Amino acid sequence: MNGVAQIQLGSFLLVYVLLLVVLGIMKKCRINQTKLLVLASARMTLQLIAAGYALTFLFEHPHPLLTMGYLTILVFFTIYLVLSRNKRLNPRFRVIVSVAIACCGLGIIVFFVTCIVGQSLFDPQYLIPISGMLMGNALTGVSLGLKSFWNGLEGQRARVEALLNIGATPEKVLFPFVCQALETALVPTLNSMLGMGIVVLPGMMTGQILSGTAPTTAILYQITIMVAICACVCLCCFCSLYFGYRTLWNTQKQLTF
Repeated sequence: MNGVAQIQLGSFLLVYVLLLVVLGIMKKCRINQTKLLVLASARMTLQLIAAGYALTFLFEHPHPLLTMGYLTILVFFTIYLVLSRNKRLNPRFRVIVSVAIACCGLGIIVFFVTCIVGQSLFDPQYLIPISGMLMGNALTGVSLGLKSFWNGLEGQRARVEALLNIGATPEKVLFPFVCQALETALVPTLNSMLGMGIVVLPGMMTGQILSGTAPTTAILYQITIMVAICACVCLCCFCSLYFGYRTLWNTQKQLTF
């Protein structure tokens, strides 16, 4: 297979013409998110360029401390972004979410790199892209789960309080909201898995094929990473919600939120 075709600077800049189309449609429909689109596009471009230079340096000068430092920053920002999108969490709930994401995410990363791929945990070529995919999906899943959980509680607060007043325990009343939120968190990943290989060729597989990797090898990588992503999202979200929702009542079984 031929090597990947290089994108020239002029061709790269040409893609931003598509954003003008999006901006035009947003203005036509009076969607007041044009500034956000411009900001998100600019931020994405700058962040990815910076990440590209950082990864180039890491790959050319591999060192365990640098690799672990990059992973630490990745996990930290995942936690930060989840918490920044869910400001209603109490301090104990926030700690639980942080620990759940760190422990479950890192556990899946270590298992995948060492047991599935069979590479050193300090090899940046495998650790960094794999951890990025896993933590990125965990970010989306946990954020969706927490948002769904709180929206459900707020929408049915009167019903929840009525059930508690007639003697139901907080565990029994609130646990269905945990289950519903977990289902919401998993839906995007499950939908992606359902259409994979038929509706869409996923990013990891496409990238490997473009770089010259045999499609059969790329398929095996994609299957394993999708299973790992599903497990990572499920574990991070479940642990965050299951242990976190227990902080929402006191010793007298009274709600504290």
